[in-house]
Amino acid sequence: MAVMTYAAAAAESLGALMRQDASVVALGEDIGRGGIFGQYRGLQQEFGPDRVIDTPISEATIVGAAVGMALTGLKPVVEMRVVDFALCAMDEIVNQAAKNRFMFGGQGRVPTVIRMPIGIWSASAAQHSQSLEAWFAHVPGLVVIAPATPQDNYSLLRAAIQCGDPVTYFEHKELWGLEGEVDTAAPAELGRAAIRREGKDVTIVSWSRAVHWSLEAATALARDGIEAEVIDLRTLWPWDREAVFASAKKTGRVLIAHEAVQVAGFGAEIAATLAETGAAKVARLGGQRLPVGYAPLLEAEVRVTPERIAARARDLCKS
Repeated sequence: MAVMTYAAAAAESLGALMRQDASVVALGEDIGRGGIFGQYRGLQQEFGPDRVIDTPISEATIVGAAVGMALTGLKPVVEMRVVDFALCAMDEIVNQAAKNRFMFGGQGRVPTVIRMPIGIWSASAAQHSQSLEAWFAHVPGLVVIAPATPQDNYSLLRAAIQCGDPVTYFEHKELWGLEGEVDTAAPAELGRAAIRREGKDVTIVSWSRAVHWSLEAATALARDGIEAEVIDLRTLWPWDREAVFASAKKTGRVLIAHEAVQVAGFGAEIAATLAETGAAKVARLGGQRLPVGYAPLLEAEVRVTPERIAARARDLCKS
């Protein structure tokens, strides 16, 4: 076990796999100098510019090149810097990477990982603070992953590169400095959630940075005598229905909390699935349908916080 930051865990994971598999390459803007968050630090120095490739500022070109690389046998890891910039490459992600295997009868596969950091980036305003993971969960053919811890950013990135299908990989813009123990030998299974805290009164389902807020909320709820179970979904597609339904059966109440805008967020899919079966009383908490403001007061208005999660859970427990 080693203590690593969220960013260093990703760099270590990618580096370890590149040493084992010569078909793994990385491409994107500024990755030669380590990436803007340090998530590629040291890799170009070790593997050279032919495997850690600095690209022009053109997201469509970057993803388009990666699709071609993947179809010819490589396993490209694509850096979009932030999910907001990936909107310039939606055709390549949605119509080329996601659909190729289906449209050509399985003759070609696109084993690429597209890294698109999500979440509010403090004082970075509306075009750098979005959480758009639900967009990609809606697209057939894409795997959708959102790690919340250094361990998962190590293990899930490795699993994503090895899975053989196009993966949209959502790290959080403000988790890069988070430290935690990392077992480099620990495997990760896509589609398997993690129970971060056990409880009997209410289930809180979350992912990415909101997992940490949910754990803080659970601590506050415990002081009120409410024991919350916190599930870190980790993979949004496929998502772990078995774990969520097992917890719902135990607690009878499920709150889905996420940083993304609540309207049509992925929490709605989980809530609808639970509601259709009558498995539990269900509630959601997400961001407001507003652009994220630059001013701190405006930014605070759209933030999901531990306090808001705890308040929503208390209301659910009263119903």
